[in-house]
Amino acid sequence: MELNNCSQNKKKYDSALISFYIITIFPEMFYAITNYGVIGKAIHKKIINIKFFNPRDFTDNKYKSVDDRPYGGGPGMLMSVKPLYSAIQHAKDLLKTAVVIYLSPQGKQFNQKKILETIKNKKIIFVCGRYEGIDQRIIDNQVDEEWSIGDYILTGGELAAMVAIDSISRFIPGVIKKTQSIQEDSFFNDLLDYPHYTRPKIINEMKVPEILLSGNHNKIRLWRLKKSLEKTWIERPDLLKNKILKKEEKIILNKFKKKINKEKDKNNC
Repeated sequence: MELNNCSQNKKKYDSALISFYIITIFPEMFYAITNYGVIGKAIHKKIINIKFFNPRDFTDNKYKSVDDRPYGGGPGMLMSVKPLYSAIQHAKDLLKTAVVIYLSPQGKQFNQKKILETIKNKKIIFVCGRYEGIDQRIIDNQVDEEWSIGDYILTGGELAAMVAIDSISRFIPGVIKKTQSIQEDSFFNDLLDYPHYTRPKIINEMKVPEILLSGNHNKIRLWRLKKSLEKTWIERPDLLKNKILKKEEKIILNKFKKKINKEKDKNNC
C-alpha cells in the first residue's frame, strides 16, 4: 500500500492481478484492511495493488481545504470541485481503462452480481465522498457507476469502499487459499450460509448436530443445503425469486414449505 503515491513507479505494480485506486481525504482509514487479514497479505504478495489520491494534494490554497458551500443554499458543505476533479483525472491517467465508481446512498445496490460484473475489469477507481456529497458535474463527467452498500447514511465513502474492496478481492486468485470457501459463502449461489460448528462437541449442554459427526459427506452436504435453503426462505425470500432451483433444491424447499404450512394450520386450530 502507498499513501504518498502521486509519483510512484507504476512498474512496481505491473504484476498485480487487480488494482484499486482510491480518491479519499482520509487514506489512513484504510489501514484497517491494508495492514491486516487476507487483504493485507495479498497486498504484501503484490496480488492486489492499492494506491491513494488525496484531493488535498491538488488544492491551490495554503489551508488545503477541500469543502465549499452549495449553490442554492442548504445545510452542510460539498467537496470542492477542482481538487476532487483533478485527483480523479490523475488516477485515471495512471490507471488506463479503469472503471470509476462513486460510493453513494443514491447508487445501485452493491451485491454479488455487481462484484462478478466488476471484477472482469481488474482496474477500479473508488471515489469516496464527504460532507453532503460531491458536485453533480463530477458524477456526470468522471464517474461510470454509483454504488450503495445499503439504505443508510455514512459519514463518508471510505467504509463503503473498504466493504467493496474486501468483497471483490475474495474472488482474486491467491487471495483466499481455498476456492471452496468462496463457493460456500452466503450469496455465492444466491443462498444464505448454513450453520457452522466447531469443537467441543458439547458445551453448556448444547450439542453439535449428530449428522456433522457422521463422516457421511453426502448426508452432510444435503443437511447444509437444507439449512441454507430454509434460512434463505425465512430471512431473505427475495433471493429466491430469480434463482433457478435445481431439482434437489426444489424437493428440499417444497418439503420445508409443507412442514411450515402444517405447523401454521395446527396453530390456527
